[in-house]
Order: sequence, then structure tokens, then C-alpha cells
Amino acid sequence: MIFKLKLLIYYGFVSRLPHSRFAKFFNKIRIYFVCRILRIMQYDKNSYFEPNIYISNGKNIKIGKHCHINENVFIQGGIIGDYCMIAPNVSILSGMHNYSNTLIPMIKQGGEINKISIIEDDVWIGRNVVLMPGIKIGKGCIVGAGAVVTKNVEPYSVIGGVPARLLKKRD
Repeated sequence: MIFKLKLLIYYGFVSRLPHSRFAKFFNKIRIYFVCRILRIMQYDKNSYFEPNIYISNGKNIKIGKHCHINENVFIQGGIIGDYCMIAPNVSILSGMHNYSNTLIPMIKQGGEINKISIIEDDVWIGRNVVLMPGIKIGKGCIVGAGAVVTKNVEPYSVIGGVPARLLKKRD
């Protein structure tokens, strides 16, 4: 019950504070709240947690230190390593609808949940990327804008496209 009250404060007030480009103070409030109150992120003075970040119920989310998470990011569930950059409008999914039985409408088949995605350290995820449930993005990867990631990604890869594919390896 107390955690639900904390989420209510986050969604009702903290997540709606202006962007840090207007005043760094707003980011400090958001960082304090997600680190010290919700306890989903490691505290680091260099972290950014911008407005309108959806964190579901916060139970399946862990975020490392010195991460920059931009506005309008949707985190249904995931583990995000240290030194990661996530651009605006990224979706990190942990669940989807079942659709295997064609005799039953998909909406009535329920959903698979808690397929947690893992984003390792030093990853840059571009604008409008979608990470499907259960994906692992290896250390040092770059995910190009607009990509839909459906498979695990090896460390130090640059990927892009729909579905995402290897564009090159980082040296």
C-alpha cells in the first residue's frame, strides 16, 4: 500500500516536473525520488531521469549509475546497466499478449509477463526504439533510431532496422 502511494506521488507530481533543460533542479528532484524513495535506480549525481518516464509498478525495474533516460520512455520492466543512454520515446517491454489459439480471441488469451529485458553497461539506445520482451543488449552496443529489437544483441554491436540487424561491430 505504501509503495502504491509512492507511485501515485511519482505519476501525479514528480514525473510531470519540467525537463532539466529548463532547470537542473527538476532532474535532481526526480533522481532523488527514483533513487531514494522508489529505489529503482542507483544514485549518481551525473544521472538524468527526464519527465514522463513510465515505470509500470516499479517492481521489475533496476537502473544502474550514471544513466541518462530521456522523456517519454516506457519501461514495462528491465534491468539497465551503468553508463547507459536512452533517447526519447523508447519502449522496453516485458510482456505481450498470447495469440497461439486461433479459436479464442487474442484479448481473452491473457498475456505473458515478466520476460525482463537486460541492457548491459555502456549502451546507447536511439530515439523510438522498441525492445521486445526478454531481449539482452550486450555491453557497448548502439541501437539505431527506430529499431525494433527482437533478438539478443552481442556486445559492441551497432544494430538498426525493423527488425533490427547487425550493421557493424565497434572496434
